[in-house]
Amino acid sequence: MTWLEVQPEDLSEIDVRRPNSARMYDYYLGGSTNFESDRDAARQVIAAMPDAVTSIRANRSFLARAVRFCVQQGVEQFLDLGSGVPTVGNVHEVARWLDPRARVAYVDNEPVAVAHGRHLLRNVERTTVTEADLRDIDRVLTADGVTQLLDFDRPIAVLMVSVLNFVEDDDVAREVVRRYTEPLVPGSFLALSHVTPESVPPEVAGRVAELYRNANPPSFWRSPAQISALLEGFDLVPPGLVTPSQWHPDGDQEAEPAQVAYLAGVAEI
Repeated sequence: MTWLEVQPEDLSEIDVRRPNSARMYDYYLGGSTNFESDRDAARQVIAAMPDAVTSIRANRSFLARAVRFCVQQGVEQFLDLGSGVPTVGNVHEVARWLDPRARVAYVDNEPVAVAHGRHLLRNVERTTVTEADLRDIDRVLTADGVTQLLDFDRPIAVLMVSVLNFVEDDDVAREVVRRYTEPLVPGSFLALSHVTPESVPPEVAGRVAELYRNANPPSFWRSPAQISALLEGFDLVPPGLVTPSQWHPDGDQEAEPAQVAYLAGVAEI
């Protein structure tokens, strides 16, 4: 199934000439829900930073391990913010491998990703796809796809995996974290990952930043200190905030930390 078969109702409103960060991410992961502008921009990123695909796939593997960890702690509800284009290893697939009762509310504001997700999940029970910007917190938390699926009186895992890098202002990013975790009951979790230039040569980081400034939405690096500040006040599950490949490695071949331009962690609420 390709994006051609599941176009949004009005494709004319989508600027297919401008690369989209979610569809670029899909390209890095080997997906087909992307346009030529996305592929061209992604190839430029890879040319500037050859470890880009390794980095992003390490981040995707972190998502799967974080979901499995949460299920093992008794969580069976997930709110996936900035879920992106559906691809192999979606949250509901990973969670239901351990717990068939798992419920997953996906949220994204990219029309192609939402259309594709709704098509793929049309016959999948206990999953929803909501089109909304995660910064519009009230809209997300009152959306039918969230309120009619998730029970906030029971533990929920909120997933912010490679999404806060699309929120440029640090104060707004911290507010997003606070508002989504505020209504959660004890036993809930927050899984977060974010791009960082810590292991990237300055000239490479600058070139990648320039390429992503032209994407929609633009993506921004944050330093380890800035990422750590997003999780200030939370109790982090050991080993804390680390590169994704260092967070609960499961024996599969993992990328070397120097190859991965991300930090990731899971906080217990």
